[in-house]
Amino acid sequence: MDRATSRRRTALFLFFLIPGLSVSSWVTRTPDIRDQLGASTAQMGLILFGLSVGSMLSILMSGALVARFGTRPVMGVGTALFVVSIAVIGVGTLLASAPTVTLGLLLFGLGMGGGEVAVNIDGAEVEQITGRTVLPTLHGFFSLGTVVGACAGILCTAVEFPVEWHLGVVALLTAGMFGYGIRAIPSGVGRTRGARPADGGTAPARAAVWKDRRLLLIGGIILAMALAEGAANDWLPLLMVDGHGVDPALGSAVYAGFAAAMTLGRFCGTFLIDRFGRALVVRASALSAALGLTLVIFADSPVLAGAAVLLWGLGASLGFPVALSAAGDSGPDPAARVSLVAMMGYIAFLVGPPSLGFLGDHYGLRAAMVVVLCFVAVAVFLAPAIGGRRGATQGGPTSVPGCDPGAEHTQESSERPLTER
Repeated sequence: MDRATSRRRTALFLFFLIPGLSVSSWVTRTPDIRDQLGASTAQMGLILFGLSVGSMLSILMSGALVARFGTRPVMGVGTALFVVSIAVIGVGTLLASAPTVTLGLLLFGLGMGGGEVAVNIDGAEVEQITGRTVLPTLHGFFSLGTVVGACAGILCTAVEFPVEWHLGVVALLTAGMFGYGIRAIPSGVGRTRGARPADGGTAPARAAVWKDRRLLLIGGIILAMALAEGAANDWLPLLMVDGHGVDPALGSAVYAGFAAAMTLGRFCGTFLIDRFGRALVVRASALSAALGLTLVIFADSPVLAGAAVLLWGLGASLGFPVALSAAGDSGPDPAARVSLVAMMGYIAFLVGPPSLGFLGDHYGLRAAMVVVLCFVAVAVFLAPAIGGRRGATQGGPTSVPGCDPGAEHTQESSERPLTER
């Protein structure tokens, strides 16, 4: 790996770390924010609706924005919005202003929906360039960010450190990481609009992406597993506090356990995928998440439910990055393919959890999680669509015959970086 690619991969680590740190900083303080706002569960669902609106707007535009401008400006603007949004949420909490917190979450959704799609496209190109499985490790840094943020949130909750000061420190820290990382990201990655088609016609390939049955099944997997992750990120502390009667600090500790399990699963992901193949890993992950969710929903013991969260986290850890990697290898125009499934994943990740708030207000958060359980159960049966082992290993981009239904496209498409197609 050359120096520029190494610096670029390090920068991508930071661009995955920043949203993880930001998400967990908000999530671990949701009980305190709710109390300072005086909001009910249904009102918190309305506040989270700002996140949904922002994410939907940016998700719908992200593919076109990357095609027009490339990944660098899209991830730059998106990450900057993360930094600003955390500061705005802190100000809204200080003022006990639900509209201001909603505005902060709107900005957060705008940043995550568009910026994270761009970061994943950039990460997929690094996989193509290096010939190594990279996305699970990159997503591991998102989870590492959630662990660090959750631990800080637990400490701040335990010592009753003001939410607004806590979020202000996070905003300053993430601003510094953003300034350092953006310089290493090259221009032009994923940009196809206005560029000369490498194969004589970009438009037909891009249109065909929406008709690719296997790609849509991969999108179904990422949708289910992203919902499992997003539901925990937005609701797990409150689920433990309201659904299992634990105190807020312990609820944050359970969330930290979930984040730690996610981190472990993602950092082990490269070995597991290379050893057992994608389909088996995704199926085992979905089964683990389903078992964990079942125990959290139906077990009346807070201790058992807290332990089951670890299974939930391990299970939810690999579905998203493995599906993105499989999408990039599934045929021509990998940038469009990664963009499509990433959009499906972030729709579930950001839009699904607020909907659970409305169900939770009527039936309780534990009952609302049954919806998540049903989606994860479906992912168990969709797992074969992921294919076999990754077509690229450390030795270079090679296809594993018979393992990947899209293998006929994989070797040719992975020999050139996305910017050259």
